[in-house]
Amino acid sequence: MTAKLVLEDGRVFSGEAFGASGTRFGEVCFNTSMTGYQEVLTDPSYRGQMVAMTYPMIGNYGVNELDGESHEPHVRGFIIEELCEMPSNWRSEESLEDYFQRHDILGIQGIDTRALTKHLRTRGAMKAILTTEEISDEEAAAKATASDGTVGMDFVQEVSQPNYTWDPDSKDSRCWVQRDPRLLENHEAEDDKSDVFEPLPPVKYNIVAYDFGIKRNILRRLRQYGFAVEVVHAKTPASEVLAKDPDGIFLSNGPGDPSALDYIHKEVAQLIGKKPIFAICLGHQILGHAFGGKTFKLKFGHRGGNQPVKDLRSGQIAITSQNHGYAVDADSLPDDVEVTHVNLNDGTVEGLRHKEMPVFSVQYHPEAAPGPHDARYFFEEFANLIDQTRQ
Repeated sequence: MTAKLVLEDGRVFSGEAFGASGTRFGEVCFNTSMTGYQEVLTDPSYRGQMVAMTYPMIGNYGVNELDGESHEPHVRGFIIEELCEMPSNWRSEESLEDYFQRHDILGIQGIDTRALTKHLRTRGAMKAILTTEEISDEEAAAKATASDGTVGMDFVQEVSQPNYTWDPDSKDSRCWVQRDPRLLENHEAEDDKSDVFEPLPPVKYNIVAYDFGIKRNILRRLRQYGFAVEVVHAKTPASEVLAKDPDGIFLSNGPGDPSALDYIHKEVAQLIGKKPIFAICLGHQILGHAFGGKTFKLKFGHRGGNQPVKDLRSGQIAITSQNHGYAVDADSLPDDVEVTHVNLNDGTVEGLRHKEMPVFSVQYHPEAAPGPHDARYFFEEFANLIDQTRQ
């Protein structure tokens, strides 16, 4: 089945559809990761967007239940150069095309993703239509222009889940390890799929995490560092969170325009100074607004596992995983808030901390592993912040 991607500026890319059929609208962005397409598909931060993968072949290791970042895919469309129809991996449970058919996701292959990426880098991320239906290029471009993008959009309400306790049985957060007899000493027994996991440490801290579109691997990583996590919906009042008397508060990643979330900014502002706070990605941007700052839309965003970030406190450089289309405006922040990290490609803000209160944030994803572990120290920093506050 043929399909075409038409951008709002009239640029047309033709290819072959896979998965679902029909018409989809969304803002097109690109991701430079070489692996991790299932994590991209299931990351709630991609709500409302079509993702183009720059790596040429996608689907070669299939899809499995364990690697999903949420319970379903969130992308509006998926754009690749070549689909692997015969995945080869012992952990694979189904092909990418079968997965797309099951979840009604429209994909297109045969696209010159290099040309598309260069176009988006030059012109900026833009709205588009992806369709298998008969429609003229001119009409398609007009419909793409009239569609919703991400500016002013609150997608958090579409992805935030009702309150729940994460991993009460301490099973879902265990770190998967290679099945090798030489590595299995002190490891827990395998599960029914012959997966082997490292044991978890005892719980030392009880925290509340706001779900703005939280990734499962963030929750796993928090538990691996001794945090028991109660997850609450994005609309939970600050008073309700404080009534739980947590040791700390976590603000998660999520989709959409951070400036459209006034109702969240107000609640987070009431939490500052009351409990230690750690924020990631959208949570970092929300915290910037709660401080009294502003955010702005990036030309084409940062999405991939190769973004260099400098820690201004230590001078160290980390290779980081990122997925965001907005950034905090450093000039809009008050004097008692310090920029701690910057992106070395464009100088945008990648980390913040309050100079007097126990609050800090990062724009990127320390739970991911592109460096492979360059940024995990933030979880220890959160634990240390809680310990210092207790004292």
